[in-house]
Amino acid sequence: MNICLLGQFPPHIGGVSSHTYLLARELAERGDEVHVLTYPHPDIKDLEGIHVETAPTVNIKGLRGFLFLISATVKLISMARKYNIDLIHAHFLIPPGLIAVLVGGLTGKKVAVTVHGSDIFIQSRNPVLRPIIKYVLEKADYIAVVDEAIKEQILELGVKGADAKIKVTPNAVDLEKFKPDIKSDLADKLGLNPEKNLILFVGNLVPQKGLKYLLEAKKQMKSQAELVIVGGGPLMTELQEKVEKDGIEDVHFTGARRDIEKIMPAGDVFVLPSTSEGFPITLLEAFASGLPAVATSVGGIKELVTPDVGFLVKPGDPAALGEVLDKIIQDYGLRHKMAENAPVKAREYGYLEIPY
Repeated sequence: MNICLLGQFPPHIGGVSSHTYLLARELAERGDEVHVLTYPHPDIKDLEGIHVETAPTVNIKGLRGFLFLISATVKLISMARKYNIDLIHAHFLIPPGLIAVLVGGLTGKKVAVTVHGSDIFIQSRNPVLRPIIKYVLEKADYIAVVDEAIKEQILELGVKGADAKIKVTPNAVDLEKFKPDIKSDLADKLGLNPEKNLILFVGNLVPQKGLKYLLEAKKQMKSQAELVIVGGGPLMTELQEKVEKDGIEDVHFTGARRDIEKIMPAGDVFVLPSTSEGFPITLLEAFASGLPAVATSVGGIKELVTPDVGFLVKPGDPAALGEVLDKIIQDYGLRHKMAENAPVKAREYGYLEIPY
């Protein structure tokens, strides 16, 4: 089968990009001809068995998605005809999902969409976007979701025929890339105190990641620990200013990084304080790297963080978050046992199921 994947793809960073790459690899190994249409990047290149193209846009909020909608629609029509595409598989509902169903309707190609989380939990709250999301889901031939919570949300929207075509296909982790024994020089580069435990966050610095609650929790913690925040995003300056204004000690921002597999093993605990979340690949990467987790009981996190590998707390509760972080930092035996269990948990997600 000739398949075109549409959406984020490496070297773009993030959970959707990681998911799309693993899917492309699985499809190529299955024997499919795999093409990718993604956003512009100076380092875009074909990978083994995977042909990658881009559609132009600008990196300006509000314009980026709109211009990609236009340029990618035109480019995808051309690719569908040139490569005799059988199936277009979009990742994220708007704009990739909308592009896919528009082109599918014009060219007669089958369409699959994968719903990753924020596209349904956040975008569907917008009264302008909600009918577009329902239109995309109704027109798609296949709907893949990464956890049960997303499936329930789609059904609550009242999407016609959704129940018959939804398939839950959890995110996966690259076990060849993420391992506990990878040497990390993060502590040396950041000048971290080796006598203090390291709490690690990896993700986009956006409101739904709950980072303001994490900083409040760090301020209230009794344990001495380093907090390293890995990622870039619109809240970077605001969060840095809060650290300085409130005098929160031992907090370090690295900005966006492409070597997450070398950063994860440096941590002692992974923290994910999200207020909204799908099925986070970063949690799987942390587990594969041998880190226990402290995370909030939202979305797919509830399916991943079990008592043998970490703790769940209510979202938006810095006191509870700080208390649990203190507990896991202070109890070496508990933390060590969870760290041993974490890679075992990750191995349950070493394969990405293909939904068609």
